[in-house]
Amino acid sequence: MSHAFDAASAAAETHAAPEPRVPGLLGAFDRSLKAVNHVIMLLGGGALVCACLVLSYSVVIRYVLHEPTDWQDEMAVFLIVGATFFSAAAVQAKRGHVAIEALTGFLSPRANRARLLMADVVSFVFVVFFAWKSWTLLHEAWVDGQVSQSSWGPPLWIPYVLMAVGMSLLGLQFALQIAEEILYGAEKAGWAKPKIGLGADINRDVHGRPDLTPEGTHPLGDPLGNTRPDTKITGSHR
Repeated sequence: MSHAFDAASAAAETHAAPEPRVPGLLGAFDRSLKAVNHVIMLLGGGALVCACLVLSYSVVIRYVLHEPTDWQDEMAVFLIVGATFFSAAAVQAKRGHVAIEALTGFLSPRANRARLLMADVVSFVFVVFFAWKSWTLLHEAWVDGQVSQSSWGPPLWIPYVLMAVGMSLLGLQFALQIAEEILYGAEKAGWAKPKIGLGADINRDVHGRPDLTPEGTHPLGDPLGNTRPDTKITGSHR
């Protein structure tokens, strides 16, 4: 199982070789969405930092100055909701969401390709429904002038618009990857890229040592290029 990503892996990704571009209009849409995701990731990081500062301020005001207020919690929730939903598409672009790979080794390459496409289609349907429902809640909150029940009373359209836009971007990301899978294969849709996180770090270390790389084939049918013994290495292997 692989999930999420850490700072070390993200830093390593920045030094990776450039990805081959998808041609045509689909490639232009892919590059545009990547640019949007990059900006959103920067904004999401800033939102999380602001949420930490707001909560720290709440602690200082409440326990040091003995002047409790009630707006900090909602402000922090709004910031975290925005960072979570807006960055969902960027994480999906890197296949960084939770992925249980227990069936990968038991299925043939063709079955794995069909399974990955089916998983994306089912996820796309769910995300589209989630986005539609979020836009519906946003419309109701805007028309009815709904506000929070706290004494601060911020308008509820703020979290709903964050959810709606974030899920819409995630739906566009799924649609793009499904189109890439159908037209160019699963590798172009990001499935062949190394996972982000601890698993990716281990895979990179192993792939750099042909003598330690396990024998086998790629689950999508392509043989691992570094499984052949390196004739330039002499002496005993560790």
